[in-house]
Amino acid sequence: MQVKQGVKNIDLEDSLFAASAGNFNGLALELFNYQHRHNAIYRQFCDGLKVNPAKIDSLKKIPFLPISFFKTHEVKTGLFETEAVFESSGTTQSATSKHFVKDIALYRRSFNTCFEKFYGTPQHKCILGLLPAYLERKNSSLVLMADELIKASNNPFSGFYLYDHEKLHSTLLHNELLKIPTLLIGVTFALLDFAEAYPMQLRHTIVMETGGMKGRREEMTRSEVHAQLQKQLGVSLVHSEYGMTELLSQAYSKGDGIFHCPGWMKILLRDEDDPFHLLAANDAETKPQTGLINVIDLANIHSCSFIATDDVGKLHSNESFEVLGRSDNSDMRGCSLMVI
Repeated sequence: MQVKQGVKNIDLEDSLFAASAGNFNGLALELFNYQHRHNAIYRQFCDGLKVNPAKIDSLKKIPFLPISFFKTHEVKTGLFETEAVFESSGTTQSATSKHFVKDIALYRRSFNTCFEKFYGTPQHKCILGLLPAYLERKNSSLVLMADELIKASNNPFSGFYLYDHEKLHSTLLHNELLKIPTLLIGVTFALLDFAEAYPMQLRHTIVMETGGMKGRREEMTRSEVHAQLQKQLGVSLVHSEYGMTELLSQAYSKGDGIFHCPGWMKILLRDEDDPFHLLAANDAETKPQTGLINVIDLANIHSCSFIATDDVGKLHSNESFEVLGRSDNSDMRGCSLMVI
């Protein structure tokens, strides 16, 4: 996709995955101008705020679209035939978010590049998916990602295990015996159910939770969940994935709930009382900021890259972050994260 800014052509689809601290702001501002011109919903939102795009010269001035717009509008940049529609799990009482995806290959490139950055190539790993609530519905971006990683692993034992905990248990025992590097990625309630039924000592397995009780269990804090999984599965740390239907990128935590973004994704915080006021970054790691999470996802070229989420977070000076829960006035979501 060629994005024209004056006489300057920028191929964002190629350049965004090479984004770094040195060029991120420039790419984000280019993308803001492109989306302001070609995304009618985003432009109307900006117009309602009386935003003059010519005066947007820093990330702090960019308007962030409330994530709820994905429930009520087709958030699309440009006119295109949709290749896929990702849909959130939601609840029976709430509307679901829909992300209209122009090019599924862009999503594949995003999650594959990000996964390899944090975990290396999926080849020579066994990847086990315990995602029953997601498999039981269509259009889950998480299931598509896990399925692609499972296929890329080329391991005969890789796959989705749904509710077959006995088979999952035997697969993990097999892998542990042969010292096969294994990734068990699961929705929180399913991991807890499995760990209670089949306690074991894992030495060659990464356990990764994606959040979510989905009304199946009593809500627990993330630290409580991790402590229980560590005790019952014998792992020293529990990893986490931070992603959502409205984003084409993910952040990962390798323990203690501290997340890191790929180079083309950035977390900012806004004031809980003033949604248009971004909190300044801290110089001291001992005083991290706390507020509502805004996400810049450059991979959202064809929707909106500037999303104001309902998540409460804590941002550290090295740009790592924590997710503390969901704001009190936000809608209940099927993938609702736990409050710390």
